[in-house]
Amino acid sequence: MKTQDNPLYQRDILEFVTVAVQYCAYLEDSEGRSREEFVDTMSKLLPLLYLKGSLLPQYETYSDNMLSDYVTEENYDIIRNNIAYIMADKDDYLDVFVDDMKYSDEPILMTISENLADIYQDIKNFAYIYKQGVEDEMMSALELCNQNFRTDWGQKLVNVLRAIHEVKYTITNIDD
Repeated sequence: MKTQDNPLYQRDILEFVTVAVQYCAYLEDSEGRSREEFVDTMSKLLPLLYLKGSLLPQYETYSDNMLSDYVTEENYDIIRNNIAYIMADKDDYLDVFVDDMKYSDEPILMTISENLADIYQDIKNFAYIYKQGVEDEMMSALELCNQNFRTDWGQKLVNVLRAIHEVKYTITNIDD
């Protein structure tokens, strides 16, 4: 099949892949960044990632292909720990838009680091498979990533974006 006719190379999909790769690369290279720089970049990348994720076409042909995970527990922990170190005392936030909330009258304590690492894990697994160029696996990875966007990491993204926004724009000094 010609590349231009292949749905895997549609503009919306390629733009999503581009932003996904930027997001992953930024998190992988986040060690030593200042909180201000990190929060500023995330406040720009996350809305773009959400927009591009929401524009992914939905296919009805879900594959039974078992996809291997590229992100190991060790990779995940490195990303999460780097973000937690950067965010320090601003890592925690209260959230009411989580599944556990239905069992509680109180907001649930969440962390920016864990939510960003969760998003990273799904996006990185997708990007890695997509990079391999095996079209059946690419389509399965796209379908899975799109499904997970709708049911999991899309909501996490908007939740953590609210916390990032608060860190970025909260005045901590009366002189500011």
